[in-house]
Amino acid sequence: MSKKQVLALLKEHQGAYVSGEGISEQLGITRTAIWKAVDALRRDGYTVEAKTGLGYRLTETPDALTEAEIRSFLGTTQVVGRHLLCLQEVDSTNTYAKRIALEGAADGTVVVSDCQTGGRGRMGRSFQSPAGKGVFLSVLLRPDMAPASLISVTALTAVAICDAVEDACGVRPQIKWTNDLVLGGKKLCGILTEMSLEGESGQLQYLVIGAGVNVGQEADDFDSGVREIATSLKIALGREISRPHLAAAMIRSLDQLYNALRSGRQEEYLKTYRRDCVTLGKTVQLIDAAGNREQVAALDVDEQFGLVVRCGDGSMRVVRSGEVSVRGMYGYVE
Repeated sequence: MSKKQVLALLKEHQGAYVSGEGISEQLGITRTAIWKAVDALRRDGYTVEAKTGLGYRLTETPDALTEAEIRSFLGTTQVVGRHLLCLQEVDSTNTYAKRIALEGAADGTVVVSDCQTGGRGRMGRSFQSPAGKGVFLSVLLRPDMAPASLISVTALTAVAICDAVEDACGVRPQIKWTNDLVLGGKKLCGILTEMSLEGESGQLQYLVIGAGVNVGQEADDFDSGVREIATSLKIALGREISRPHLAAAMIRSLDQLYNALRSGRQEEYLKTYRRDCVTLGKTVQLIDAAGNREQVAALDVDEQFGLVVRCGDGSMRVVRSGEVSVRGMYGYVE
């Protein structure tokens, strides 16, 4: 506990010295406890200077997805993020969230990991999740809602993560239908939502929303199979981005989305989705599970976030997430 208290106090005065006597008086701990806390912080990657007669000064914080770092940016949320689990490595944050859901984990519990060994995307695809390079986050929700009312949650989440990236980084991604975030025509973020229903009643037991944002990768960090279609914030913006800052922004944005879901306020999300959807107005390819391709014109997104398309024979239809994937005529988006 002393480590967290000392860190919070040093962050309050970041860049300035705080005397050992002052820390001792404010926190009610001994000089020995202060020294041990500072030593532990240094092992965690914090740069803490100590100078006789002046005290301690925090000069640099690590780009670490720890609870202390994320909460230093987070502020107050209503539900999402009140319980925060930060892991060094996990198979999948979604899988972990589902496991703890069965153990009774609370509504709004967030799982964040520095890396995933088995990151998952839609339709069984893998999602590359290297250590120290991204924000891989899942939130466990237990809304008292009918499952049918949550069919659009994946698309809504895309808007929420766009909001978070814009808040933390000053740039707003676009959305490739249905839920991939893109920057510069390449994939920045993947989203996977999963729910569990009670067998006999069909009632919702829990909902897990997962998002993985590529933050610090260089082009060579991506496998050759995805290098041409993937990007990161570092590649797109040409600068380093704080992962705990982004993680906090994602948690806040998902908390706002959860409030909107429970109160039925989704109109603004649909309006924003239509504005941000890079698929609209383009001729695209629909690819079904068997690999069959159909060329269509993407016209609109309906109120359930289905893609309204005009087929080659002039007929109109709506395609749903899970039925098909969408690709540009010549690449990932275009």
